[in-house]
Amino acid sequence: MKRGISRIIIAASLIAGGAGLALAHHSFAAFDISAQRTVTGTIKKFDWTNPHTWVWLDVVNEQGVVETWGIEGMSPNYLARRGWTRTTLKAGDKITVTVRPMKSGEKGGMFVNAKRPGGETLVMGGEITDP
Repeated sequence: MKRGISRIIIAASLIAGGAGLALAHHSFAAFDISAQRTVTGTIKKFDWTNPHTWVWLDVVNEQGVVETWGIEGMSPNYLARRGWTRTTLKAGDKITVTVRPMKSGEKGGMFVNAKRPGGETLVMGGEITDP
């Protein structure tokens, strides 16, 4: 009887621990969800990878120095169901991106939307939100 209860307790602990890890994976803690920042730059690289896509954007700052921003996006599966492909964003493309900035002040954030020079707006999810 004690052995059966011990197994149940161990199984419940593993499930509860795994749930915490899953929630931590989807945490927005690194981003300032209450703020938005818009930057314009040239795509250095677009990583179409699981669990999240990444846009690496070269942005020229006020001093004329190029800074590379890391912008986290939704998963390839999520984006593919919304019409995106691994070539929706390509190295060399110029775009203006709105992000939820990093709380740490690092150059990067969570992708909100982007505009191409011709005016096309790209969104990864939710509604288009103007800063």
